[in-house]
Amino acid sequence: MAGNNSSQDDEKASQSSGSSTIAEQTAAAEQNRPIIGKDFGNPSLGTTLSKTIPGGTADVNFPFDTVDVRRAQFPQEYEVETPSGLVPIATLQDDEASSGAMPVMSANGLYRTETAATLETRLSRTATTDVNFPFATERSDQAEFPDEYTAETETGLVPISSIRSFRRIPTRVPTLPSLNEGEEEKGEPEIEFVTFTIGDKANPINWSKGYKWYVTMVVSMLVICVAFGSSCVTGGLGLIEDKYNVSQEVAILTCSIMVIGFAVGPLAWSPLSEQIGRRPVYFISLLLYTIFNIPCALSPNIGGLLVSRFLCGVFSSSGLVLAGGTIADIWPAEHRGNAIAYFAAAPYCGPVFGPLVCGWINIGSGRLDLIFWVNLAFAGAMFVIVATIPETYAPTILKNRAKKLRKETGNPMIMTEQEKLKQPLSEIIRTVLLTPIHLILTEPVLDLMNMYIVLIYSLLYAFFFAYPVIFTELHDYNDGIIGLMFIPILIGAMFALVTTPVLEKMYSKTISMRKAVPEDRLIGAMIGAPFVPVALFILGATSYKKIIWVGPSSAGLAFGYGMVLIYFSVNNYIIDSYERIAASALAAKVFTRSAGGAAFPLFTTQMYHRLGLQWASWLLAFISLAMVLIPFGFYRYGAHLRSIWGNMTAYSVSN
Repeated sequence: MAGNNSSQDDEKASQSSGSSTIAEQTAAAEQNRPIIGKDFGNPSLGTTLSKTIPGGTADVNFPFDTVDVRRAQFPQEYEVETPSGLVPIATLQDDEASSGAMPVMSANGLYRTETAATLETRLSRTATTDVNFPFATERSDQAEFPDEYTAETETGLVPISSIRSFRRIPTRVPTLPSLNEGEEEKGEPEIEFVTFTIGDKANPINWSKGYKWYVTMVVSMLVICVAFGSSCVTGGLGLIEDKYNVSQEVAILTCSIMVIGFAVGPLAWSPLSEQIGRRPVYFISLLLYTIFNIPCALSPNIGGLLVSRFLCGVFSSSGLVLAGGTIADIWPAEHRGNAIAYFAAAPYCGPVFGPLVCGWINIGSGRLDLIFWVNLAFAGAMFVIVATIPETYAPTILKNRAKKLRKETGNPMIMTEQEKLKQPLSEIIRTVLLTPIHLILTEPVLDLMNMYIVLIYSLLYAFFFAYPVIFTELHDYNDGIIGLMFIPILIGAMFALVTTPVLEKMYSKTISMRKAVPEDRLIGAMIGAPFVPVALFILGATSYKKIIWVGPSSAGLAFGYGMVLIYFSVNNYIIDSYERIAASALAAKVFTRSAGGAAFPLFTTQMYHRLGLQWASWLLAFISLAMVLIPFGFYRYGAHLRSIWGNMTAYSVSN
């Protein structure tokens, strides 16, 4: 009778709520679930279960033959009696959260995991992909937990079922084989994703602000070191000609060929860092870069010097391609812009130090090998300093933690998204090598922006060979004094570093009022663009004997200022426009930029000799003047142009 009455009551309740939807009923049930847990918390179980043996002991009736006893969290289930007959798994676990780096351990020796309810306060219903998601080596379009690397949870373990329940993702057909060889899972495996715990000290985002700025300055100095290595030979081209009995064009090639190495190296270092982390890549590549400066100094012929310089470019390029990623690793998105703003000058200021320092080495010693020994000392010092920095790449940190947990628990289903979605080597090679080329061939928007960066980068290297012609013919300066003429470029870059934080604040204010679009990033390029042709017009107009050195040298102020602002803005524009394939878009940029930087030095000297000191500079000024239209045009029509020109619109930011 009692059962019948209960059935009738349920039927009436069902009828009375007939107007409610299934979704509302489900939501109500979800809200009521924690209340059951409260009714049967640890205090109520204390009078029923034994606490002398953590997790309890398995009764003789426990189904040993068909259940894995080692993974049982409630082996006493078959012999105990509780007031309600329902024991939520959460009540079997300790209430105290661990503040350490490892997930929270429960009383029964197993690790606690998150539920859909506990994720409510830690995650957004809509998953977001961070810039550090390993795009090049994962099937990112299949990711169910792409914010794993930035999320912090109480326990540090999130079952895939909890993610799907929380984000209303339908259960998928299993495609992942068991990690244990010879063992097959029936149904879909219950994967548990590893995250950082709340306030996790292993999370680089939680490092102190002072240490973050220290790391930012270290990687910025590393970029300067690498760029210095590329241009150091410009202070001793005459020494190369004399020692190896080669023409000036071949001597200049020792600079260009290292820049070509900058284009090749990132194709290997970028995806490798996504597999093994930043720190091992830094260690391996910078060690090899330091070592290969030795054959540069001791090479008996020009062929050995060229090969060694190329390898120096390949190995040192890891600093150029990973430094920005390291900064993104340690700074949260809301503060990352300021760090990048100060970092922006490093790739363009670094080459300026080459002729500035090595010109005086040439004058003071007349030794070519000493230039390479100085470069080796600089590279070696940076190698030691960078080697002391801990791993900053979150996917690698969590991958190592997952490996440790698998060993401790014997559960092969504890992993990261990167391990679950890892692409085969053939697919990685296709993504890394072919996608950037495909973008270059099919994306006019990217091509135009790359052309602008190529021009700016190439002009910087052109200055290294234009200044010796100008100041030697007009003022008969030696290599040491010519190196001093580059100081205004550094001063202009410093002025730009005062401007970039202001631009970042303007951008933050804009996105607080409305949704951001990539064109918001072009303000800096619009400010800096006119300064480049102005600098070249000044250089040409002041290249006369009757005008003192201050005239042509002052052109560097405008060029340095415009150069940094353009690079800072256009680089951010490319990232925002190709958000989902930013790694490939940036690889395309690095490839084209390095190609231009390598090509310009090969004809700059001849151009100034044949066209004259004035018209050679003015020709470059007119080209730069035409390129000024690019940031202004894209600021006004960029969204429309991306919609009609983009052949990969699925990867671009939608408007």
